Amino acid sequence: MCRRSLIYNIILSKKQCPKCSMKPMSKKFDEAVNIYSPNGHLIQVEYAEAAVRKASTVVGLCTQECIILGAEKRAIDVLQLQRTSYKIKKIDEHIAMTFAGLTADARILASRAQMEAQSHRLNFNSPANVEHIARFLFCRFLAKLKQNYTQCFGRRPFGVACLVGGFDCDGKPHLFQTDPSGIYYEWMANTTGRMAQTVNEYLTKNLSAISTIPDTLSAMKHVVRALQTATSSDVSFFDIAVLKYKQPIEIVSMDKIKYLTELIKQETVGYTTRRHFGFI
Repeated sequence: MCRRSLIYNIILSKKQCPKCSMKPMSKKFDEAVNIYSPNGHLIQVEYAEAAVRKASTVVGLCTQECIILGAEKRAIDVLQLQRTSYKIKKIDEHIAMTFAGLTADARILASRAQMEAQSHRLNFNSPANVEHIARFLFCRFLAKLKQNYTQCFGRRPFGVACLVGGFDCDGKPHLFQTDPSGIYYEWMANTTGRMAQTVNEYLTKNLSAISTIPDTLSAMKHVVRALQTATSSDVSFFDIAVLKYKQPIEIVSMDKIKYLTELIKQETVGYTTRRHFGFI
């Protein structure tokens, strides 16, 4: 046998080696985002959703008076500037967004949403109506943008879920969530991230109290409680923003968050004492 034939037989045997050809079923269908698996799944979209489930927890709460967005921050280096690590983005004067997932992907989505808001102001000389923008443009725009990335060859889905809150021109508040798959829904209160199930249980348990929140302070306390159920981190790792009708977005200071935490502790101690003595 000549040397060329010997090399060819060796290469052919390696190609036919069963150990080399063995590959997990999911790996055969995750090489491109537009390939379905036999059970009807888009594997790369599921990978993007897994990235969201492993991300920091975020919470959104919508009341008649305000919209509260809260986010859990990861620990930063002592040399890093605090102002460069906010997880709550201002989209327009009356719209804000927070996210769970890849920060770089969220930055792209926030930038595109800001461009849409400014384009509306430029074209119509008025702020964008959230009933139209959040429901039919922003969230649909973000959802459509995400959904396009689940169909285009050579791209990957956005590994981020967004909570978008804003007010209509008549003062009606809205809270939406978009997922990596491109779907979106409107919520009264919602959460996403690594401890979303735990926070969702808290929100569901306190649904009656949340639906009748009397003021902004009570709404902020619910968001802080929800974040505390999700993580044992210090409150210095919380970002909270308050959005009110015809008022600029307020990023809650750390002193105020600590004050809310002290109020929650006092209320918890008082509730425990009353229950101990049979007053509840």
